[in-house]
This record gives sequence, C-alpha cells and structure tokens, in this order.
Amino acid sequence: MTTDEPPARKRYGQHFLHDPGVLERMVASLDPAPGDCFLEIGPGTGALTHMLLARVPHLHAVEIDRRLVAHLRLRYGPDRLSLLESDALRLDITALAATLGQRLRVVGNLPYNVSTPLLFHCLRHAGAVRDLHVLLQREVVLRMVARPSTPDYGRLTVTLAARASADSLFEVGPGAFRPPPQVRSRWVRLLPFETEPFPGAWDTAFPETVAAAFQKRRKTLANALLPLLPSEEIRSLGIDPQRRAETLGPDDYGRLARAVSRIRAAAGAKTPGPESS
Repeated sequence: MTTDEPPARKRYGQHFLHDPGVLERMVASLDPAPGDCFLEIGPGTGALTHMLLARVPHLHAVEIDRRLVAHLRLRYGPDRLSLLESDALRLDITALAATLGQRLRVVGNLPYNVSTPLLFHCLRHAGAVRDLHVLLQREVVLRMVARPSTPDYGRLTVTLAARASADSLFEVGPGAFRPPPQVRSRWVRLLPFETEPFPGAWDTAFPETVAAAFQKRRKTLANALLPLLPSEEIRSLGIDPQRRAETLGPDDYGRLARAVSRIRAAAGAKTPGPESS
C-alpha cells in the first residue's frame, strides 16, 4: 500500500488486490478491446482499474466507500473514469447500459459478505450484461460450477444455471490481497444466456421449487415438494419422486418448475371471480 492509499475497511469486507501477476492474468482473461464498455464493481484502490485503463479509453465503476471514491477521482479524471458513489446493489445496470447504448462487461473483486447478492443482482439485468468476470471466495465458485451428485452441488448451482453458464478460470491465494483474507479465491467467468433455458418458470416457480427441494435435501422429492407438486405429477415428468434434490440436473428443475407454473395457472383459472360469488 502506498502512503496515499486508504486502508481497507472491515465493515465493507475489503481486501485489495495488489499482485501484478494475478492482475495481469485477470486482464488477459478479459482480453479487452478498445470499444468494450466495462463496469467495475468495487474498484477499491484502483489496481485492476489502472490495468484496464491501459487497454480501454474509458471505464465505468461503482464504489460505496467515499474515501476510495475521493482517492480514485484524484487519480483519474472524468474523461477516463466515470465513478458513481453508491451501493452496487442499488445500481440500475439496465438503465446504464441503455444510456451507453451497449451491453456491459462487468468485472470486480466482490466483497465476500455480499458476493452472492451482487452476483444475482447483475444477473437480474442479464439482458444488459455481455459477461461477468468476478473474484469470489473459492467455496462459492466450487458450488457455482458443481455437478449433480457431488458435495458442492446445491441450490446456488441450480439457481445460477437458469441465468448463466459459469467457468472457473484460476485460483488466487491470500497473498495477492492486502490485507490477506483467510480464504482462497477464484476468478470466474459468467456468460448470461441470450434466451432463458426454462421459459415460463423463472419468475417465482423456478427459485421456489429449487429452494423447497434443497431445504429438505435429505428427503425425497415426493416429501420435499409435496406443497408444490404431488408425486404423480413428478412421475409424469419422467422423474422418480423417490430421488433426492442433489441427484437432479438443472433441466430437471426446469421441468418441475414449469409443472408448478402450469398447475398454478390452472388453479387460478378455476378460481371464481368476485362477480361469480
């Protein structure tokens, strides 16, 4: 840390990257082109920011810590860095992309304490996001890319599969950060799907079905999904209701969720309106 850089704050879960070799690998994986429009979440002291600005003429960033905002504004003028002082969870990424006239490439060393909410916030704006490259806790990434019937496979894996594909690129040790965290990290690429793989199931049925199944993962689907789907409906989809949550692939959950949506729509259509009572 140079003398003019603010120290990391625990309240924001800050661990600033400083290893040039790691930063070079990150930028190489991004392969920035001059016309790319980047949004950096939590630029911190600007280590990745600096390397990106060597490859692109302008960068957009959002930072919650006003000390770091002041530091970055002293370092870069508005002609190079458009910096918003805000909580990234409140940023309307779709509106920003519309203003800029192109989809965004989102990058960031995400704070571990809010990494999953930030990830899904970005994916809720998937139509405005070309790709995401983020640094996350190793255990989170292992869950993101896990396969069915493995220990890391779970609710996060399946829910993410409805929005994007994930690819773990490389691991980063604690020594690459200042101060060093007590965990290892991984740099991961996410590519939002151009079209939803489970159309008609996402809004409520898909996450609700996945949550119900994994909340009681020791139980069979017949028991875990009983409030949502009867066993005979599960069996009609070609899925054995005696299976457990971790043995099903994302496509299986897509079929289950569509069945939940269909049953709810049919029930709603049969419900008498006020004029019928």
